[in-house]
Amino acid sequence: MSSLLRSLTDLPLSRTGINRNYAARLPENALADMAAEPETRVVVIRSRRALASGTSLRLVAGTDIDTDQLLGYLGHTLQDAADAPAGTTVLLAVEPDDAPEREGAEWLDLRASGDALSARDADLLTESMALVNWHAGYAFCPKCGADTRNDHSGWARRCDNGHELFPRTDPAVIVLVLDDADRLLLGSNALWENNRYSLLAGFVEAGESFEQAVIREVEEESGITVTDPRYLGSQPWPFPRSLMVGFEARVASGTDPAALRPDGEEILDLRWFTRDQLRDQNSGLLLPGRTSIARALIEAWLAADGGPTLDDRTEDPYPVAR
Repeated sequence: MSSLLRSLTDLPLSRTGINRNYAARLPENALADMAAEPETRVVVIRSRRALASGTSLRLVAGTDIDTDQLLGYLGHTLQDAADAPAGTTVLLAVEPDDAPEREGAEWLDLRASGDALSARDADLLTESMALVNWHAGYAFCPKCGADTRNDHSGWARRCDNGHELFPRTDPAVIVLVLDDADRLLLGSNALWENNRYSLLAGFVEAGESFEQAVIREVEEESGITVTDPRYLGSQPWPFPRSLMVGFEARVASGTDPAALRPDGEEILDLRWFTRDQLRDQNSGLLLPGRTSIARALIEAWLAADGGPTLDDRTEDPYPVAR
């Protein structure tokens, strides 16, 4: 059966609003020099949340930030905005949890609110969280154990023995598994509520292609063999450092869709769903939040028959897991 799905664009955390401008990271003391410029603006992070006003980042002047709190250079903006014209330099700062509270401060969580952000703010905050999480895990050199220090304006760390470390990303596949009746396979993870379901997903192993990972992960988690994995889109997921790579795959010929076999450790339950079942407002299901690629893939599958998606409704038909 041919696919009805097209590649996904404008995923919530894959939208572009920043030019990362690699060359600007390299000069010595670049962060302090850029912060001293009156036009520079800063994304402020505290306790893994961003200083905000509603669903917009609240950018702070670089001259109002303690240079010891500067973590990285994020890039320069591509579009004019009320708080920063195109070409504005944007830096990243991390405040301690016990810092004095800012007047009127609101703190925004990327996982919960990423879909509501503008393209610029989603790009800035996704990049910020990826850097914050990476730096937090690499205070010591994994090669020799020595202390490391910030380098290349937040895009590297270096120890006194000369070892240089760069931010890493762990790729993971996430899969729309469909049968010949065009039903969708969803699983319930052992760590979730028993009525919460999502797509099957897993990390890519060493020496493995994305397509090989799709086939292996689906078989390991469900007992189902799939074929012809087809790429649909990707987005970063900096919790702490994943890149989610979305695929569609079909149940292989000769495989019985009813022969589901949850692994009993990671996946406790598996179910095939029709579109009407997911659209049922009384289903009581919990689905992935709108920031996730899982939700976007599910919405794309729902829309493929020309019927309503969950996002077409003015209110969610059932509770949505964040």
